[in-house]
Amino acid sequence: MNNKRNTFTGSIGFVLAAAGSAVGLGNIWRFPYLAAKDGGGLFLVIYIILALTFGFTLLVTEVAIGRKTKQSSLTAYGVLNKRFKWVGVLASLVPFLILPYYCIIGGWVLKYAVVFITGQGAVAAEDGYFNGFITGYWQPIVFDVIFLGATAFVVLRGVNKGIENFSKVLMPILLVMVIGISIFALTIKDPVSGRTGIEGLKTYLIPDVQSATVKSVSITIMDAMGQLFYSISVAMGIMIAYGSYVKDSDNLMRSVNQIEIFDTVVAFLAGVMIIPAVFVFMGKDGMSAGPGLMFIAMPKIFLQMGVAGQVIGAIFFIMVLFAALTSSVSVLEAVTSSLIDRFGFSRKRAAVTESAIALVIGIIICFGYNFFYFKVKLPNGTSAQILDIVDYLANNILMPVVAIGTCVLVGWVVKPKTVIDEVQRNGERMQRKALYTAMIKIIAPLLLSALLLTSLGIIKF
Repeated sequence: MNNKRNTFTGSIGFVLAAAGSAVGLGNIWRFPYLAAKDGGGLFLVIYIILALTFGFTLLVTEVAIGRKTKQSSLTAYGVLNKRFKWVGVLASLVPFLILPYYCIIGGWVLKYAVVFITGQGAVAAEDGYFNGFITGYWQPIVFDVIFLGATAFVVLRGVNKGIENFSKVLMPILLVMVIGISIFALTIKDPVSGRTGIEGLKTYLIPDVQSATVKSVSITIMDAMGQLFYSISVAMGIMIAYGSYVKDSDNLMRSVNQIEIFDTVVAFLAGVMIIPAVFVFMGKDGMSAGPGLMFIAMPKIFLQMGVAGQVIGAIFFIMVLFAALTSSVSVLEAVTSSLIDRFGFSRKRAAVTESAIALVIGIIICFGYNFFYFKVKLPNGTSAQILDIVDYLANNILMPVVAIGTCVLVGWVVKPKTVIDEVQRNGERMQRKALYTAMIKIIAPLLLSALLLTSLGIIKF
């Protein structure tokens, strides 16, 4: 099986595909929201430190496991040590749970892209528009089907013709759009309040040190660490699957560094795109929109920009759509590759089977806003319905558990040398080797345990 396994044609294909997975909805709306909530520059500093230590450790570990075993997550852990097969099962369960609701949100983005492209942006800015859309019975399902269909189409075409070629086209376009909107955001000014995009940039970059307390810094660390899961696509089988497609001759360390840089730059620019614009038209309190930022606050901001806002809004939602698609492709691929490796499915059978299951679950989640609507309180104190519950289970519970299991396996069972040797197999030197060993054995498991206990409501700030 290993001899017939598809591979990326080169490191560029791998880096762009992995970066495409990393750059998703979490980067576009969640990163700016958390940055604004947690004191701007303070969040940025902590995030960058964690990205270079914690994030680097998890990313290089998963990519190395994938290339070494030439297996997806469901089977890769068992290859390293039979007692850790359960980690592979949980790692495969994460994308299985994420795909249905990610495609639903991707459908929401598609809906808004269509609205702005057709010149109806002012309608999307009306109060109650978003709630009216998601609580509708069939329209959200239609957009979910379209988005899921586009995702499945790419995965069905395979690693080279599908994922790699798709990423090579979309990622450069996405980067140009992000840079363009970021520059525009710095030029805007509200004629009424006099606030400017440059002033908004300062609120994003300058740390609010005076308001910092032990409690607030602790919350910021947990937020930044949680964001890293979204940002670098670890603990969900994706990087193991993509790592298994990397050629043995490729420089693994250089590719991981490039993925880190690409993801961090786009996440940072997402804040430059959004925070100055929100500050100009809504002031410092504007970021309190939180998760509703993209679908409620941003259309109102585009409306206030006049004619230019219609165009910028269309470009913005097309850009977000591209980011969502590259990520959803990687999520579906993680499950598809697991079905191929574990059960011997053909790519077509695996992708179609998982897409069909995702569609059924997605319809149930869509009905969670009307037919099946209810509210429960999660252990972390937040109020949730079906989509939130599935998201909480996948991101707040399973992903930390998978990451902890990975750290224990590599740090204490097969030893860090297993990953280090894989990274250095072609003679290249693994950077941050001592840091990696300390992180994988001690620091990362402790941080992950704190994150898990916080999610369970055991640790409260």
